[in-house]
Amino acid sequence: MKNTRETAFQVIYKVLEENEHSHVVLRQALNQEKEVEKRDRAFVTRLVEGTLERLLTIDYILNQVSKTPVKKMKPVVRTVLRMSVYQLMYMDSVPDSAVCNEAVKLVKGKGLQGLSGFTNGVLRNVARNREQWNSDGAYPDKKKTPVKYLSIRYSLPEWLCSYFVKEYGFEKAEQIAEGSLRNPQTTIRCNTTKISKQDLRERLKKQGISAENGVYAEDALDISGYDALDKIPEFKEGYFQVQDESSMLVAQLAGLKKDDLVVDVCSAPGGKAIHAANLLESLGGGTVISRDVSEKKTALINENTERLQVKNITVQIADATILDETLTEQADVVIADLPCSGIGIMAKKPEIRYRMTKENQIELVKLQKEILNVVHRYVKPGGILMYSTCTINKEENEEQVKEICEKYGFIPAMHEVTVPTALKADVQEGAFIQLLPGIHACDGFFIARLKKKN
Repeated sequence: MKNTRETAFQVIYKVLEENEHSHVVLRQALNQEKEVEKRDRAFVTRLVEGTLERLLTIDYILNQVSKTPVKKMKPVVRTVLRMSVYQLMYMDSVPDSAVCNEAVKLVKGKGLQGLSGFTNGVLRNVARNREQWNSDGAYPDKKKTPVKYLSIRYSLPEWLCSYFVKEYGFEKAEQIAEGSLRNPQTTIRCNTTKISKQDLRERLKKQGISAENGVYAEDALDISGYDALDKIPEFKEGYFQVQDESSMLVAQLAGLKKDDLVVDVCSAPGGKAIHAANLLESLGGGTVISRDVSEKKTALINENTERLQVKNITVQIADATILDETLTEQADVVIADLPCSGIGIMAKKPEIRYRMTKENQIELVKLQKEILNVVHRYVKPGGILMYSTCTINKEENEEQVKEICEKYGFIPAMHEVTVPTALKADVQEGAFIQLLPGIHACDGFFIARLKKKN
């Protein structure tokens, strides 16, 4: 790669100044280069994701050392300073001199020679006082202003920190806040219809890829030390898919039986639907209908089903808010992994923490209700509704379960399946599990298993 910092700058600028999605822009930037060394890919990825993740902390530091507030800086200088402060504070392997010199080069290269001295001065000030910024004493007082402290220390909006403290108490809120920071591991699900988990693990280890068993899901492996997923032969051959353990638990806890019909109503990119299809194949048969609202989303599902060579799945474009009468009381299992605030997966998609608002959350709750009002009808009497979200907000989770049971004739049914030993104590009201980042070894996620009364 010609210039790793230039690449990182372009991605961060597009995300923060032009409101693009980090995982999309980062993938495009890395794929534009014909050959990207593993070291360069890792550097750019960490610099981009880390800068986005620590943004509020970085801006707090900059506002302490710069006479010009971050909001009033020129976008180019603001971006260069943000990514440079991340390197100074969180990337020990990068010399201070290199960070400062490269930042000055970037600013000059964008035609802002007159601001190169300002850039250099701010960064050298941060470098000189790094030890101060690494201590709690540099941030808002933990006891006097706990919400402000959490917000700045862990780079989360205050409304979210306030919610965490209110619902879980300060100590647990701090664990959740810390757990929302990036985890360098990738979790994959072994496609056991094609290879055993042990064989996959051994094949990956021969390539220098660390592969350790997951904590909760039967087919999970945590991998690290790889270059790019599409360079791993086993990925191309469909031996595994990238999927968090929390997501794997949806199909695992559904209690699937041979010849079941499963309908996944908001399916893209298809992880849960494909997992269900694989489980049904291993049981001797069954069918999955995998749906989403647009051609763009169903294309993602098709891409994954083709790579994993899944035969017992049908992909359809369908709006989950519109009733399909042909499916009324036809499904043995309906998977409703609905649009949500995404607060549980901030470690994977860092910009969620800045873009999600309380107002957006309220609108998502309304959309969830609208979808649930339709899709519960697809469950046959005695059938199962698996309701899940990748958030930890009670209005989107527990309160929706309560309404499903009260309005649509469902009852708690988590007791009918084998819950992983490490999660048995987390089953609440016999119906659901709330997984929390920083407390559980996976994403923040909500899973409810509900049975339709006969």
